[in-house]
Amino acid sequence: MRQAILRAPRVLDLAETAVPSPGPGEVVVRIRAALTCGTDLKTYRRGHPRVAFGPFGHEAAGDVAAMGDDIEGLSEGQPVAFVHTAGCGRCEPCRRGRENLCATLFDEIALGAYGDFLRLPARIVRRHLFPKPQGLSYIEAAFLEPLACVVHAWERLGQAAGARVAVIGLGPIGLLHIHEARRRGHEVIAVGRRRPGLGLAERAGAGHTLDSSTTEVGQALRALTGGGPDLVIECTGSPEVWNAAPDWSAPGGRVLLFGGLPGDSRAEFDATRLHYGEVDLVSAFHYRTADVRQALHLLATGAVKPYDMITGTRPLGAIGEVFQDLDRGIGTKYAILPEGVA
Repeated sequence: MRQAILRAPRVLDLAETAVPSPGPGEVVVRIRAALTCGTDLKTYRRGHPRVAFGPFGHEAAGDVAAMGDDIEGLSEGQPVAFVHTAGCGRCEPCRRGRENLCATLFDEIALGAYGDFLRLPARIVRRHLFPKPQGLSYIEAAFLEPLACVVHAWERLGQAAGARVAVIGLGPIGLLHIHEARRRGHEVIAVGRRRPGLGLAERAGAGHTLDSSTTEVGQALRALTGGGPDLVIECTGSPEVWNAAPDWSAPGGRVLLFGGLPGDSRAEFDATRLHYGEVDLVSAFHYRTADVRQALHLLATGAVKPYDMITGTRPLGAIGEVFQDLDRGIGTKYAILPEGVA
């Protein structure tokens, strides 16, 4: 089989490897569609603080190719959707329902979605492998992982309907946040630097868009909202935006720090603004099983329709060129199709 291997920052090649065999409780999936994402692009550029270099890619959907012992409810050839991690179910965070903070979350991770086949560990098969809903394409089903992360963030926020929300950064995650904010009944202002992203934000339902390359963001947000948004969602992964976001919020507002920073980063906030303005900082990481199930429901029912954010489809053999394009700012999110069709 073919497998994309990230060997070092910006060193990505397609290798020939053996097709994996499933162990007890495991499933091997034939990948039909894999999606690029902002996390993979950051990993391509600088590595990842929790994951070693090696097999690359984690958003995908496909068909059951082989199953180990003790698998029930699945059959070979069956279309499936999945996410690439699952909690152990035994550690203290898992017992408290915080399986996104599982002590061994990354010990059994399924990486290598940019390939012909992917082996799913038993804990993922038990908790986070699902029959693909009928009518949902493989490309749409591959959005399960990023949408689950967004659903988890909104569960953390618990924001009542009718809020004024500013989404900062219009990559795939920012666009999914716009979809979810609109679904929950919020007014959205989208802030980004690139015309394609601003256009996609409008199509996702943003009522206003701001070009951050030509506009002073804080001033513009205050003018549009009469004092600042109720909620600022940071999706850039930029220390500068992390630092500035509390200043853009309305008094009594909240800031969701969603975009991950490099492992050695430090953020600095205006303590006076946080204290006397009662601005809350909220972080969100990964997903729980409840978030994954809710994301699958949203995709299956068409409540969230993310296909518009796909820049285009590319064959697996072009994976190196795809990330070179993304690194240069060409495109938003590509679907990688190992078999040429999905």
